[in-house]
Amino acid sequence: MGETDYGTAPADWREWQAYEAVINDAFAPFPLWGLCVFDAALPEPVLASVQRTHPQLVTTSGRSANADFADPATYLRALPVPDEPLEDTPPLLVDDDISDYAGLRHAVRGLLGSLAGPREVLEDFLLAVDEMTSNAVRHGRPPAGLRLWVGDDRVVCTIRDSGTGLDDPFAGYGPAHGEDLSHGGMGLWLARQLCDHVVIRRDDHGVRVRLSTSLR
Repeated sequence: MGETDYGTAPADWREWQAYEAVINDAFAPFPLWGLCVFDAALPEPVLASVQRTHPQLVTTSGRSANADFADPATYLRALPVPDEPLEDTPPLLVDDDISDYAGLRHAVRGLLGSLAGPREVLEDFLLAVDEMTSNAVRHGRPPAGLRLWVGDDRVVCTIRDSGTGLDDPFAGYGPAHGEDLSHGGMGLWLARQLCDHVVIRRDDHGVRVRLSTSLR
């Protein structure tokens, strides 16, 4: 594993914090432990997150339980969602009440196909958008909507529905139905594999999934 860059964008740092909490939950059933080494000179926000995501600490006095460790689900729910500046600009594609799912998919494909980014990256992003839009239309509460932005270095899409689903903080970090993939439930999991960043926001108006990927 390469060296972690703690000076990256807020979205990158949030992904790393979420990863720390998710692996605590994933490995909890197994008799495993690992040693993470951090420089005490790292910025205070980094060290604070380390304190919250590691159940034990090793100091000059030895290994001991960490009183500041947070339950992984609680920690994930409390992680702030960083702002995406592109969302404050006019989107290139808008459908706030999806009625023609196939037509919208063709419109998204056409827009992404016109961009100059790497083909495989854009195809991955299209698949993620398609999966999340399908989920919103099939499983969410109408109206469902989509907005897509393109910046100089990235593409961003939000898909929303008016329901109350996706309350599980671990949603999408594994297939929804475990190892039996015949039951489906892979859409959000696939999106997390295909995009640089996936965040879920819930409020009184419904659920929004924001996908973003670098074009560089």
